[in-house]
Amino acid sequence: MRKFLLLLLLLPVIVWSQNKNVVNTTRVFPKIDKVLEFEKAIAAHSQKYHTGDWKWRVFEIQTGPDVGGYHITEGPASWDMIDSRGNLGTEHNNDWNKTIAPLLVQEQQSSYSVYQEELSTIAIGDYSDKIVITHYYQKQGYGPELRAHLAKMKKAWEAGGSTMAVYTAAVSGPAQFAVVNRLKQGLKELNSGFRTPIKERYEKIHGEDSWDGWMDFVKHHIEKTWSELLYFRADLSSR
Repeated sequence: MRKFLLLLLLLPVIVWSQNKNVVNTTRVFPKIDKVLEFEKAIAAHSQKYHTGDWKWRVFEIQTGPDVGGYHITEGPASWDMIDSRGNLGTEHNNDWNKTIAPLLVQEQQSSYSVYQEELSTIAIGDYSDKIVITHYYQKQGYGPELRAHLAKMKKAWEAGGSTMAVYTAAVSGPAQFAVVNRLKQGLKELNSGFRTPIKERYEKIHGEDSWDGWMDFVKHHIEKTWSELLYFRADLSSR
């Protein structure tokens, strides 16, 4: 009985420590004349060294300031898993440094993001081949207010059947929320008229002129926002 009671007391700690909601993202930019070599090398690397909990999903960035780059996501994992992972090994590091790094330009980005289940309309692991990421960089101190607005936005997304995954940046530069529209039905979801306009859905739920409150917040408390389109590359990703 004592062991059972102890297990019940420890259960919240166990669940918390194993919450796999952290994604590591790396963006790399191959030299223009080395794209084909890079794709061959990254495919071989991901399929040999990144398996199980550390699988890679590789996307090709189609639009926005990082066009021409490749967006590599690893995970999801828990912070405990990341903390105990350790060095990836000499063989892995040599493969990256010798077969991939020489094909890249100097610029490289790496970050952690935490999935926000309460703001999302799709499970963390329910992926799609085409995604639109909208980045919201809030001014200092306005994170809670942006979270509250996105919670209201979630209801409008749900009303239109939009599949949205929301993440927050963690220990990775300026504070931001990244809203990922997972286009389950492809690019036709971007067509005008495919869904009732978001403003109409929002005001039907939250009241007439309520959209003005969201727009006022964006105008005064968002430092910047931008969007990009990405295509999943199964041939470059882990198997």
